[in-house]
Amino acid sequence: MLEKWQLRSRFAAELSRMYGNEVPAYNTLVDVTLQVNRDYTATRPGSERWGTLGRISAERHGAIRLGTLGELRDVATIFGALGMSAVGFYDLRLTDPPVPVVSTAFRPTDPGELALNPFRVFTSVLTTGDKRFFTADLQRRIAAYLGTRSLFSPDLLRLAAAAQRDNGLPEPQATHFVDAATRAFRLGTGPIDAPWYRELAHISPVAADIAGQRSTHLNHLTPRVLDIDDLYRRMTERGITMIDRIQGPPRWGGPPLLLRQTSFRALAENRPFREPDGSVHDVPVRVRFGEVEARGIALTRTGREIYDALISSPDTAVWEDAFPSTEDGLADADLAYFTYRRDGSRIIREPIVYEDFLPASAAGIFASNLDSPGGFVSDADSADYGQDRLEGAIGHPILDPFELYRTQQDASRERTHP
Repeated sequence: MLEKWQLRSRFAAELSRMYGNEVPAYNTLVDVTLQVNRDYTATRPGSERWGTLGRISAERHGAIRLGTLGELRDVATIFGALGMSAVGFYDLRLTDPPVPVVSTAFRPTDPGELALNPFRVFTSVLTTGDKRFFTADLQRRIAAYLGTRSLFSPDLLRLAAAAQRDNGLPEPQATHFVDAATRAFRLGTGPIDAPWYRELAHISPVAADIAGQRSTHLNHLTPRVLDIDDLYRRMTERGITMIDRIQGPPRWGGPPLLLRQTSFRALAENRPFREPDGSVHDVPVRVRFGEVEARGIALTRTGREIYDALISSPDTAVWEDAFPSTEDGLADADLAYFTYRRDGSRIIREPIVYEDFLPASAAGIFASNLDSPGGFVSDADSADYGQDRLEGAIGHPILDPFELYRTQQDASRERTHP
């Protein structure tokens, strides 16, 4: 019997192999990330407080885009078989530029499970009913198109349900499940309806990527790096075109905060397009890119409010004025989360690493990798795509990241301060 975490670990590794074959520059990104992490830990004693080198080297987050709440329901079943729960709600329609999706992230929630394998998937769903992007006629045609496709086979969903029920799968079912789950996110090879894709891309390249073809795929698979500035420099030196900046706060003298992200520029990948006359020809499409992330300390709600107010500022001095530059200062001001453990008569405090995402950074990565990011095309009323709609599809509540971190902090305090 393979437990859920073992299935998760296998799935993450198989996705990484598949994505490396589809996007060779991803392999370069992984190689450089590993070099940076090795050099960083070798010269900075105590850096494994942010995660062991083994964990960080294996750490990935993927990103997928779905068209319907029904597809989200199926994905929740598959990820549930891997011990991954929905955490956080992100409305990317509120970002600049607005993107016609709402999102959640599937990930392990228990610290022990995260230590075994921290794989997470940022999962977006098209907001087809939002009239600011889509006319009533286009909404109808998108729904009809998406209603004819099936992303996940009945056999895959049956195995996923069995893994959820039994907390794992025996062989050979475990291998069948991982193989089928991996194939479900492989880049499609069938011809794309060219006029349909172009009509959607005129509104949003993200909408075209979601509803303009018969399959879904990984948009990126993201390794974790300990020094993202060093990685950006090394990738550029290798001749890899990076996006124009690192998303998130500037480098500063205090502890790393929340999340910093960057990526290499989305590559032009030839995809077969079918024209109305029946002819098929290759067209370069830019929708997939190589993202990398540096994770820092999880902030409390108060800390997050300060962070969000400053996120557009690249001025290091502004950040240093707003945040204490030490972990002691962050803890005393109740701006960040920590765990506590007893070592003899001493109590050792450790930062809780941020395991989630930031909508502004996600939208910034999206926009930086699209030739035409799109945006609202009308001033019609928006449709309600709140957290409750996603929860209805998933079948259980979406967990609050702040509550997860607070619970972890409080539990460690109770153990060390009986």
